[in-house]
Amino acid sequence: MNKYKNQQIKNIFLKQLSRLFLLAVTIITLYPVFWNLYSSFKTNKEFLTDALALPASLEWDNYVRAWSAANISTNFSNSALAVLILLTVLIIFVIPCSYVLARYTFFGSKLMLNLFMAAIFIKATYIMIPLFLQMNNLGLINQLVPYSVLYTVTQFPFSIFLMVGFMKAIPVDYEEAARIDGCSNFRILTQIIAPMAKPGIMTVCMLSAIAIWNEYPVALVMLTDDKVMTLPVSLAQLNVRAGYYSDYGALFAALMIVLVPTIGAYAIGQRYLIQGVGAGGVKG
Repeated sequence: MNKYKNQQIKNIFLKQLSRLFLLAVTIITLYPVFWNLYSSFKTNKEFLTDALALPASLEWDNYVRAWSAANISTNFSNSALAVLILLTVLIIFVIPCSYVLARYTFFGSKLMLNLFMAAIFIKATYIMIPLFLQMNNLGLINQLVPYSVLYTVTQFPFSIFLMVGFMKAIPVDYEEAARIDGCSNFRILTQIIAPMAKPGIMTVCMLSAIAIWNEYPVALVMLTDDKVMTLPVSLAQLNVRAGYYSDYGALFAALMIVLVPTIGAYAIGQRYLIQGVGAGGVKG
């Protein structure tokens, strides 16, 4: 009996210790966001006097200056268009490619899947010079659509890897029943597989959209014109100007404006994100 009680006490202690650890991790993770939020309402004098102190009043003018100084209206539209192009290209190419690699065996299929998996470790920043030279030779520098397609292609390996794992977890019986009813491969993909793979598709779309929304190095090299810049590049320039003019309130306000869509997207799609990552890890 004593041994059983000791085990119970030990389990309760470990559970409470785990909760405290998770609470500490949550606070450490969220505090920078909270600090950024209240710093966006501080005056420059308050920030330079004590960067960690709370603001004496809410300086909404910081957001007005941030909107104009960072040209957020134009850059926001550019980033939104880049996300839209990315999602369109991903849906058109990744879903069919993943379905074929998950369901069909042909000469070179395993090699192709292994190449996609290996390409996950090749980031655009590693091959920036040849990418820039090729885009420059094609006359595609300072063009938002080619930049968006280029970055979308860099998201193919991980997206296909995740979707293949998810589609392998879908029972083949549904497809066999559909073929008996006379469904073509295209109808099976669009009307059966795609709806059942919705969590995986949402996961791929969310991760890729957030990636291009926050992407900086490729955009910095490929987009140098103010009219086609995305938000991260524009914010980096605002950061440089804030260092010269000490306008940190506008800088933090601009960061919050950019952060809101990311938080909103995650809040809306977190259920699909968790389901998709879990299902994508199933080995078929």
